[in-house]
Amino acid sequence: MLRLDIGTGAMTTRPDTLAAEEPLEIRVNGRPLAVTMRTPGDDLDLAHGFLLTEGVITGVADIAIARYCDSVDDSGRNTYNVLDLDLAPGVPAPVVGIERNFYTTSSCGVCGKASIDAVRTKTTYEPGGDRTPVRPEVLVGLPDALRAAQKVFDKTGGLHAAGLFTADGELLCVREDVGRHNAVDKVLGWALRQHRVPLAGHILMVSGRASFELVQKALMAGLPTLAAVSAPSTLAAELAEESGMTLVGFLRGTSMNVYTGAERIAR
Repeated sequence: MLRLDIGTGAMTTRPDTLAAEEPLEIRVNGRPLAVTMRTPGDDLDLAHGFLLTEGVITGVADIAIARYCDSVDDSGRNTYNVLDLDLAPGVPAPVVGIERNFYTTSSCGVCGKASIDAVRTKTTYEPGGDRTPVRPEVLVGLPDALRAAQKVFDKTGGLHAAGLFTADGELLCVREDVGRHNAVDKVLGWALRQHRVPLAGHILMVSGRASFELVQKALMAGLPTLAAVSAPSTLAAELAEESGMTLVGFLRGTSMNVYTGAERIAR
């Protein structure tokens, strides 16, 4: 890497560490379902979380087996970029039709959705009835706790992160990825595989903005509270309001904006 500083005129050459980005093809019962650009690692969590948030499965028992397959390079070595998951007997296979294009990029997971109605996936776990209070002093501590756990970000500076916390602020799981939606899927997939879904009484913290898709993913896992260091979108706030979710944005320092579900924020 060539580093330039036009202020001092310095020009240096040195190695740099970049965040990995590779395609992962997710197959269900041997049939291709989705291709996502992701940071390799925690692929089982990613696939389980993706299937949960797309409404294909509702529990870890819905998956009979998961295996890497049919992905080799020119030398014949497995690249681990194709993951096939067999559904358990009785679990209906997903229907891929004209309403949904399952190709996603690392920057946007819902760009392939054909219409807004197609992305309003119905959840099995409604968070509206979860009255678990969250103390403001717990919320303001989440960004630093998440940042401290971002080991790969420290080396590359190029990854998003998502963290699952208890209502008391205990960090249970953190995942990093080039795609913010992948980081969330990895966290929710971990929770699913740990038999923690639905995630009543938990908080999902994300390192960037709160998009509609992230609210939807949190909703599919039954999460009552989603917090972000940046802004939510109008559609994200609308969905959070409709579903009874607490949505917190601009969580920085000692301040925050509570857009929906303020009744959960204990004073």
